[in-house]
Parts: sequence; structure tokens; C-alpha cells
Amino acid sequence: MAQSTHNPDYQLLLTVLKAARKRAGVSQVDLAERLGNTQTFVSKCERGERRIDAVELVEFAEALGVPPLGLLTDYLERRGSTSSAKSRKGKKSHGR
Repeated sequence: MAQSTHNPDYQLLLTVLKAARKRAGVSQVDLAERLGNTQTFVSKCERGERRIDAVELVEFAEALGVPPLGLLTDYLERRGSTSSAKSRKGKKSHGR
């Protein structure tokens, strides 16, 4: 599993997150205030300079008024239609 913020799947997640923010009509400054953080923090997260963990992803979604599962569903649907998903076919799943 790639840890890089340059991983195509991670970049897709950031695209989904940024699109959700824009659809909600929330600026980076407003989102930062809702998160109790700075606009620079939000910008770095959206650009992939700072990696977001699962807890932070939920916090971002809630701050945007978006159900976290809805955000993940959007990501998974887009991920399933990308070429990187095709390259994963045939690999063994390690689900528990």
C-alpha cells in the first residue's frame, strides 16, 4: 500500500474532499474556522502537502455538513471508474 500523498487514489480522495467543500459553498477560511485550525492547514491538506488520517477525514466531512459515508461513497464510486482500479483487479484482498 502506497503511503505517498502523490498516490493517485489519495489524490482522488483530495479531489472529492475539495469538491465537497466547494459544493457546500464553504471557503478554506470558513472550513478552517469550523475545524478550529488555519486556512493554511486546510490548503496543505487539499494540495496533499499534509496527509489526512481517517479521523480528520470524518472531521472535515462533518464540518462541511456532509455525511462521512457519503464522502467515502463518492470517493469509492470515482475510484472504481479509474484506471488504477483496473490495475488492482486480480490482486488478493486482505479484508477482515
